[in-house]
Amino acid sequence: MKRNKKQRQSELKEMLEKDPFYTDDELAEYFSVSIQTIRLDRLALNIPELRQRMKSMAEKNVTKVKTISGKEIIGEVIDLDVGKLGISILETTAEMAYRKTNIVKGHFVFSQAESLAMAVVDAPLVIMAVANIKNIEPIKLKERLIAKAEVVRIRNKKHYVHVKVYNKQHEEVFRGKFIFNEIEKGEI
Repeated sequence: MKRNKKQRQSELKEMLEKDPFYTDDELAEYFSVSIQTIRLDRLALNIPELRQRMKSMAEKNVTKVKTISGKEIIGEVIDLDVGKLGISILETTAEMAYRKTNIVKGHFVFSQAESLAMAVVDAPLVIMAVANIKNIEPIKLKERLIAKAEVVRIRNKKHYVHVKVYNKQHEEVFRGKFIFNEIEKGEI
């Protein structure tokens, strides 16, 4: 369906409010216009490019983390409600993949999930006690991974966190269940 400029810009703004992770390429394909047209539309609507949108969300959220420093989190935290839930994004690169297969090495995905799980815990000091993980699908090079962590229970200084990681097509590719033990400063 061909839209006029006003309709396209209105729908573009609405789409990016719901899901700010669309690339200009994806938007151009969706609207059947050039990438340059999308860039001009974003400029007219005062919407920054994807990288800038992600960076600004990450900067706002990383200051809320209690357990680790923001630089220790693998991926960019785009939403965080400490003690409840968090979302991070990881753009995979050639350095993360096996050369023969272009499949992303599992420890990068695990690191994204584990560091987000730790970031969402509402405690100053924790250590991972248990990790139950499952790689569901192979992750290809240059994939955008979206991790969602949720604190499901807190009992006796144990924080139970579930993490699911999705690819760009919103397919679940990894999941993990973590238990973090809260520790006192004198215990380390």
